[in-house]
Amino acid sequence: MATTTPAGVRAHAKHGGGSSDGAPMTHRQIMEALSGLLLGMFVAILSSTIVTNALPEIIGDLGGGQSAYTWVVTAALLSMTAATPLWGKLSDLYSKKALVQIALVIYVLGSAAAGLSQNAGMLIACRVVQGIGVGGLSALAQIVMAAMIAPRERGRYSGYLGATFAIATVGGPLLGGVITDTSWLGWRWCFYVGVPFAVIALIVLQKTLHLPVVKREVKVDWGGAFLISAAVSLLLLWVTFAGDKYAWLSWQTYAMVGGSVVLGLLFVLVESRASEPIIPLRLFRNRTITLSSIASLFVGVAMFTGTVFFSQYFQLARDKSPTMSGVMTIPMIAGLFVSSTVSGQVITKTGRWKAWLLAGGVLVTAGLGLLGTIRYDTEYWHIAIFMTLLGLGVGMMMQNLVLCTQNQVDPADLGAASSTVTFFRSLGGAVGVSALGAVMANRITDYAKDGLTTLDPKYAAAAASSSSSSSIPDMDSLPGPLRTVMESAYGHGIADVFLIAAPLALLAFLVTLFIKEVPLRTSGGLAQAAAAKAEAEAPVAPVAPVAVEDPAEKRTPSWAAVAETSTEAGPQGTQRLAAVATMERGTAPVSGGIPVRGHVRGAESAPVPQAAVTLISLGGRQLGRSVAQADGSYAVDAPGTGSYVLIASADGFQPQASTVVVGDEPVPYDILLSGTSGLGGVVRAAQSGLPVKDAMVIVTDVRGDLLATVSTGEQGEFSFAELIPGTVTVAVNAAGYRPRALPVEVGGTGVTRIEVDLDAGAQLQGVVRAPHGPLADARVTLVDAAGNVVGTATTGSDGAYAFTDLDGGDYTVIATGYPPVATALTVDGPGVDDHDIELAHPGE
Repeated sequence: MATTTPAGVRAHAKHGGGSSDGAPMTHRQIMEALSGLLLGMFVAILSSTIVTNALPEIIGDLGGGQSAYTWVVTAALLSMTAATPLWGKLSDLYSKKALVQIALVIYVLGSAAAGLSQNAGMLIACRVVQGIGVGGLSALAQIVMAAMIAPRERGRYSGYLGATFAIATVGGPLLGGVITDTSWLGWRWCFYVGVPFAVIALIVLQKTLHLPVVKREVKVDWGGAFLISAAVSLLLLWVTFAGDKYAWLSWQTYAMVGGSVVLGLLFVLVESRASEPIIPLRLFRNRTITLSSIASLFVGVAMFTGTVFFSQYFQLARDKSPTMSGVMTIPMIAGLFVSSTVSGQVITKTGRWKAWLLAGGVLVTAGLGLLGTIRYDTEYWHIAIFMTLLGLGVGMMMQNLVLCTQNQVDPADLGAASSTVTFFRSLGGAVGVSALGAVMANRITDYAKDGLTTLDPKYAAAAASSSSSSSIPDMDSLPGPLRTVMESAYGHGIADVFLIAAPLALLAFLVTLFIKEVPLRTSGGLAQAAAAKAEAEAPVAPVAPVAVEDPAEKRTPSWAAVAETSTEAGPQGTQRLAAVATMERGTAPVSGGIPVRGHVRGAESAPVPQAAVTLISLGGRQLGRSVAQADGSYAVDAPGTGSYVLIASADGFQPQASTVVVGDEPVPYDILLSGTSGLGGVVRAAQSGLPVKDAMVIVTDVRGDLLATVSTGEQGEFSFAELIPGTVTVAVNAAGYRPRALPVEVGGTGVTRIEVDLDAGAQLQGVVRAPHGPLADARVTLVDAAGNVVGTATTGSDGAYAFTDLDGGDYTVIATGYPPVATALTVDGPGVDDHDIELAHPGE
């Protein structure tokens, strides 16, 4: 049962759940706005995971080898990595909704083309296009959430994002396995199946996601996007082919690594001079952003290592079908689902997040280390436990690294900062999959050669082709002894990959130890931007110069003090105040103080007497205090020019804190408080005492202005929250009952309870007919038993008339138009329907 105010209706209709003035959104509005976004995120993750269990068959069908297997995954990760910062920067400049839809369209086109691939090269190229779209969806999901939801509340909704991630991650391999195992579908449908979901997401986004559009001149850093893409691509190409096409120490290595370093340095140079850099280098002055980015790099290695190489392990080392391969990875996804959801809920309640990062780092390291001990014949329940630990750790770290970063940036940098952390996570995944894939291929070859020395020479020909890293063996076609050797080689080689990833996860844990925990903000990006805009638009009084200054005294510039406060945030309320107090000046003492005066008002501008108003410095020291008079007026004296915090509180109202800038002249400043009183009750039938469902309850103030409306529930109950203390009028209307209105005094605190009894309101209706049909403009008069006229009605073109809200009893209905006709009747209960009256001239 929801209470809707006219203002709330207008805001919701206009912004689809968000408001450009920074007003907080309800849970329902947020979920409506997130519905299409989560569906788009589901599509993005599904495309990344659905091919994992189908890859052995896809690569075998297209004639590729282990390097092609790796690059089908790496190509998408690479393009996603390179595109993520660009999407993030664009979201700071253009419509976030339009960008999400563009990303979905790119994904659809790439998926459709991938399903038509005729060789491994074409598939890899199509996966690049897919990755560009997926990069946009992955980055923009976090950015849009940050724009709408305060960091303190974001953990709750990050849980929904984590749940979506888990469902798509576990559903993708399962769906891909089923499609691959179904002969009449084939692996190409792994790419087609996400297209309808993307189209549905486009439609839902159009209807539900509406955010303010930033309109300003922009300049996209295309040079930076190209350089970072080229640097990463060159590095991944070197990792992929080193040790196979050429030696690790060769001229190719020197050329490619050196070229990657040069491109990286050029990227830094371009970013330092770009007016709208794709990754603002100044962000890395913040220790939390720098450390979170490094940790995300290593977390990406762990996360993508698990999702990519498990399918090869279960299919090639344990002889499982693609479908069963997906089923057997459920423990890891279940762990990710539980940890991301639970951690999000707990963080929302407590505001504490660092403990989850540390616990996640320990679990990821332990999970990968234990997975490094598995072999092709290890008991599955052991593997399931190890996978669960890995999933729990990744779920705790993945979303919360983005959360702690978003908590420390200005709204204008929200997209760039979020995508930077996501970029490093994707980069870690791309480098990890590529490098570890190359290592795995070499290790498998070595283990296979060692095992082949014990086999009969007649298996030599088959063994030579099966142990080659240029192709993935068809295990079903191998002789029994050779098959056992190859399964053992794959099991041992993939375990080595997990063992190598474990120290990287340990590094992520060590990095998170140095991240300082900052309390989460309580306002979203849009609300922060609105507050900053309001501060910028507020008139600034001239600042009086300081007459005498001690040269030995070290003064801190106002911009430095503000920046320091914003990065080392204190209590929740003061962080936002410090962020917007960008106009702080030195406090020049003025004799007698400078008055700050105004009125404390509640909703509808009603005065709030006895409200306590306190003036404090930005450092938290109390400077003055006042109690509002009967008309809500207050006055406090500021010791001098500068920026201060004004706090107002009153019984029955939510406290309010705001920043005021004081110049040489008195400052007029009115404070608006929102009420916390409630009104609830029940509506019953007067005669039977039974509850009345779906009765409309309307609350108006003393001037008759509508405050709120609500419908009663199954038991006739209703409730309103945050009403202004004082006298209101409650009107109740329900079908079959007479409306009732009564005055109610809403208390200053708590919930005021009332009971409303409705008298049955009978009705009488029918049609006046003439010989030719319904009679228009006939006059119908209703008279009670005492001869009093209760009401009159004139029929319309259909001859219909009606009387409502009647008391039970005897009545006379008189109809005129032709010679009058009078009819006696008795009205009781719900009333009389279809009381038709026939009128005619005599003889007709």
